[in-house]
Amino acid sequence: MKLSDFDFVLPEELIATRPARPRTSARLLVANGDEFNDLHVRDIVDQLAPGDRLILNDTKVIPARLTGHRTRESAESHTTARIEVTLLEPQTNGNWSALIKPLKKVKDGETIVFSDDLSAVVASRSDGQAILAFNLAGDDFDTALADVGAMPLPPYIAAKRPADEADKIDYQTAWAKHAGAVAAPTASLHFDADLLAALKQKGVTFSHVTLHVGAGTFLPVKVDDITQHKMHAEWGHVSQSAAAEINATKAAGGRIIPVGTTALRLIESAAKKGQVGPWKGPTDIFITPGYQFQITDGLMTNFHLPKSTLMMLVSALMGTDRIKAIYKHAISHRYRFFSYGDSSLLLPP
Repeated sequence: MKLSDFDFVLPEELIATRPARPRTSARLLVANGDEFNDLHVRDIVDQLAPGDRLILNDTKVIPARLTGHRTRESAESHTTARIEVTLLEPQTNGNWSALIKPLKKVKDGETIVFSDDLSAVVASRSDGQAILAFNLAGDDFDTALADVGAMPLPPYIAAKRPADEADKIDYQTAWAKHAGAVAAPTASLHFDADLLAALKQKGVTFSHVTLHVGAGTFLPVKVDDITQHKMHAEWGHVSQSAAAEINATKAAGGRIIPVGTTALRLIESAAKKGQVGPWKGPTDIFITPGYQFQITDGLMTNFHLPKSTLMMLVSALMGTDRIKAIYKHAISHRYRFFSYGDSSLLLPP
């Protein structure tokens, strides 16, 4: 298939820059096969059945955008430069890969100071990125980062407004636990404690998995032949208990419905012959039309960028023509798009 098969025209005013308040008041387009229903997220309780299981990604978004200064001393001068850093992903040795603006203003071995508590040495640079070695680790690093960092809003929001204090709550899920993501699993942003309680009372169950969403989730597809696209890898974990819960639900006839494409990609990565096994490590699974789903029976997800890998994923789940009809309906009915936008519940026939 060609990249143009996943393109559509989206009016600029439908790109959401703030979430609905309360979270559950966001709109929900339920696509059950070819039938559409225009509802709200709070109505998802009525769309699910006792015995269904939602898969929730419990990654925690870190405030990955930092502003600091590097200083150079010489006998003749004392110069400083303002440096902007976006953390991308942690390395096994505790360092971080990062984007630095402007990269040409730093050299290997130089220190970037972000606050009295937090600084980092530029360990190396390559391919437009840098590796940073921070002066703190563990809880001390998390605390210092929370004090000075800003939430890494997606480019299409950041282009319209800067991140602020509200985003530290808005761009985090109600069940965020394991720090490491630099982008939110955005379908999950629509849930609050009351909705989770109502679902539990209905008999819907939950399994938590972890996929640390990377900045690569926003990288554009640059090849016309989508089979030539190289997917970015993200680290994920499916525990033994989560795998057992999912398999038990499938055996009992319940539906497995990931909340968000990240949770879907992870459980499909961990699946083999219709069963989920424990998983820990990177996944670069690329789901396109023709993919045979092992575990997934439906998906709750926001509305995605044109020509993105996520448009390809939802097309694989629902069918290309059906997804085009769903998105045409969403646009004509003025649904809000992307990370802070409205959501959909996709139930393939």
